[in-house]
Amino acid sequence: MAKLKVPSAQHLARNWEDTPDKVRKGLVRLVRNPPTFSYQPLFGYVRDMLLWGVSEQQIEIAIRTKIKRESVQELYLELLPLISSHFLGERPKYVMGVDRRHYAAGRGLMVPFDPPIIYGGAGGMVFPWFSFWKSNPLSGERLSLFVTMVKEILYDDPDLENANFQILDFSVPKGSAERKLSIINSNDVPILSSARKQDMLEVFAEGYFAALDELRNDPVADVKEAPIVNPDQLKLFD
Repeated sequence: MAKLKVPSAQHLARNWEDTPDKVRKGLVRLVRNPPTFSYQPLFGYVRDMLLWGVSEQQIEIAIRTKIKRESVQELYLELLPLISSHFLGERPKYVMGVDRRHYAAGRGLMVPFDPPIIYGGAGGMVFPWFSFWKSNPLSGERLSLFVTMVKEILYDDPDLENANFQILDFSVPKGSAERKLSIINSNDVPILSSARKQDMLEVFAEGYFAALDELRNDPVADVKEAPIVNPDQLKLFD
């Protein structure tokens, strides 16, 4: 049964609305109708591709063998050629994971931030963020909120402050029937003012805690209010 947890930075931005009540309604709706799969296994395949040079064909075989649900297989296989094409020819000097960071989002809400990988490219450290949503990817102020939060985290870490932060958007463009990879350079995304960022975070935090209050007595939802910092908080849903 889905649990409402502290959201990741990306999920906070995705589920932000302009009023706390809209945030509350959206989070409650997600708990009652949760996602039924995760894109998380794809990150392992990306690491294999970069670190060991595992081919697209080998990864396809692994997906067909290890992923039992055909509908999820199809989603992964739909993304695989785009991922493979993007990283084709990359010979990184290193491929690394990054320890979890947390971002203070107001009212004691500490948002976990878990970069899947960083790697050493020809021009220096590359930090790719994968956005696998097929429709309604982050845009406008939601995208700016996400990038603003991430840049603050990166700038606060001497090991990451010079990383080339790019968003790999695998959504279906308007007027198209198929996914296409769009690479968004974070430097091209407008950064929010401190006042606007704080206002948006406060709206989300108020809505998040209102959702918790509503769901505590819900016979369907399994609500778990996590401590302010909990190393097991990976996703909005698990």
